[in-house]
Amino acid sequence: MRTLRSGKTLTVPPGQSLLDVLIAAGLDPLYDCRQGDCGVCAVDVVEGVPDHRDHNLSPREKAGGKTLCTCVSRALTPQLVLDI
Repeated sequence: MRTLRSGKTLTVPPGQSLLDVLIAAGLDPLYDCRQGDCGVCAVDVVEGVPDHRDHNLSPREKAGGKTLCTCVSRALTPQLVLDI
């Protein structure tokens, strides 16, 4: 995953969330529930295809692929570029 605003490229290992990797990298992402219910952690996807696992985004938002909840979602492509 690459974060657009911070310029960091981060690797998300299996079994770890995007959110956990962002926090470990010293970024300060917004989050609350960590279960995909609230949408506080939603960020814009600039490049790549998200694997939505949240319960917050609508089917239309998920199909658009432009937003992702970092606490539970993953990537379907080798790289995601997020506007963080």
